[in-house]
Amino acid sequence: MRFSLKNLNTFGIEASCQNLIEIKSIVQLKEIVPTLKKTPLVLGGGSNILFTQDVEQDILYNTLKGIQLLEEKDESVFIKVFSGENWHQFVEWSLSKGFYGIENLSLIPGSCGAAPIQNIGAYGVELKDVIDSVEVVDFEEGKTQTFTKTECKFGYRDSIFKNELKSKVFITSINLKLSKNPTLIRSEYGSIKEELLKQGITNPTPIDISKTVIKIRQSKLPDPKNLGNAGSFFKNPVLSLDEFNLIRHHDMPYYPQADGNVKVPAAWLIEKSGWKGYRRGDAGCHFNQALVLVNYGKASGSDILNLARDIQTDIMEKYGITLQPEVNIWP
Repeated sequence: MRFSLKNLNTFGIEASCQNLIEIKSIVQLKEIVPTLKKTPLVLGGGSNILFTQDVEQDILYNTLKGIQLLEEKDESVFIKVFSGENWHQFVEWSLSKGFYGIENLSLIPGSCGAAPIQNIGAYGVELKDVIDSVEVVDFEEGKTQTFTKTECKFGYRDSIFKNELKSKVFITSINLKLSKNPTLIRSEYGSIKEELLKQGITNPTPIDISKTVIKIRQSKLPDPKNLGNAGSFFKNPVLSLDEFNLIRHHDMPYYPQADGNVKVPAAWLIEKSGWKGYRRGDAGCHFNQALVLVNYGKASGSDILNLARDIQTDIMEKYGITLQPEVNIWP
């Protein structure tokens, strides 16, 4: 008997696996690790994966739950969040407790365990800004290890868990340092600033920021419950200044980075190349947000992947820029 994965990935792709093991505790996880014949696939919210074929190895379905207050100081708190917790629900919980710093990351889909893998970020904030450490169980020996922020090697939508430790560990929890100061907010990001002005909010609270981010995301991004997708499919390309000057177009938006590089919006490149709103069978490029590839119903993972590759080829031919997927493509 095989298990359908259709309801366990937000693309709604029909794929199956031979063995699905729900992980409810770290004790259970450590008991299972020695019995695994192949490296397993860890699955959480399924919001950042594209299945292009069935999965033959075991899937460890992460449902580790719990939030623990580790330490509280006058200005900050340290919190442990288990990896199976829903990210947005944790953001809402933190705001309800008066703990701030992740309100700009509201409504990002997926589990807390997936957050450090690609160093989730939005509207001027990244997970690395608030993370203290990440706890894992390794698949080789079943031992618990803790990685400090530095050891996690966070980069733009990148970390050690996406590279050297890919498929080698199960993230069990993340430890965050959040602020108790409601005035330390990040509201300067373009669309947040504009939306706050529209609402006449001049001194926004963290809850105002969260509500504004939710409003913006809901206006731009399709709800996976209604239309299969995994959010942004591609990363925004980061170029050296020399590379950027070689390909720069007069109307191309760009964002100088602290390290001297330049970030170019992938959505602009895709839209300018005529892909926004494009549909091929049931695979398409969303009509509101060109970065989002969608499944209109019966697209296969290969249909979505072929569309993504055609977009990559077109952008390379027109701009000389390689678009890198943000979504994890399986296998």
